[in-house]
Amino acid sequence: MSYRFLTVEEKSVTLKSGAAATYALVTLNQPPLNALSSGLFHELDTLLTELEKKQIRVIVITGAGKAFVAGADISEMQGMTQAQAKEYSLLGHKIFSRMDNSPIVFIAAINGFALGGGLELALAADIRILSDVAQLGLPEPTLGLIPGFGGTQRLQRLVGQSAAKYLSLTAERISAADALRLTLAAKVVAPEALLPEAEAIAAKSLALGPHATQTLKRVIHEGADKPLDAALQYEAEAFSALFSGSEAHEGLNAFLEKRSAKF
Repeated sequence: MSYRFLTVEEKSVTLKSGAAATYALVTLNQPPLNALSSGLFHELDTLLTELEKKQIRVIVITGAGKAFVAGADISEMQGMTQAQAKEYSLLGHKIFSRMDNSPIVFIAAINGFALGGGLELALAADIRILSDVAQLGLPEPTLGLIPGFGGTQRLQRLVGQSAAKYLSLTAERISAADALRLTLAAKVVAPEALLPEAEAIAAKSLALGPHATQTLKRVIHEGADKPLDAALQYEAEAFSALFSGSEAHEGLNAFLEKRSAKF
């Protein structure tokens, strides 16, 4: 399927076991700054459905040009009524919640500006890797607005309320180094190393048990909002359920036989 605002490539990597695995490289391509228009949101929605049907296990998301995503589409927002603004916000929530709840592992390869909606997209990814020239921030208050695609909630869950309030209430842009310090980023690399590093991380994820990876993402995501006792019980149930499948048996046997597992 062709897309107007997205470039989609299916890429192959060779795992340590010798098996080949596939991931999708999705490039946001809405010049000049890849703004999150409603059209781009609808294309992301369609794409997620397509890739989930194909059982793609990892998606790397990056941006074309100097921006990952420099924010929401201001020209589209300018004429919105209150009802239209709410619909736009809920559309963003729908897409980013789909990412949260999808079995796919999302790696955000942040090549440049990740501002406003761009940072909110990055927050919905499972792993964030930054180019050392990237800048992150939530500038919505400079427009008389607040983040509307989950930024008020996901940011504080990742970095804590104090850091989230500072970034939100000052609208300050931070560097990749500061993002790493705040644990917003897993790694910071040179611009030319960004996509190779994202592919290497994709390969590491693809080498893991597929069902175990999906279960792990779900247990971390859903357990985060449970009381600790309930979350530990949830973990135990998910852990033990994996023993009923062939994947765990292959993994355990491969370890004992000192070979790479073939999932």
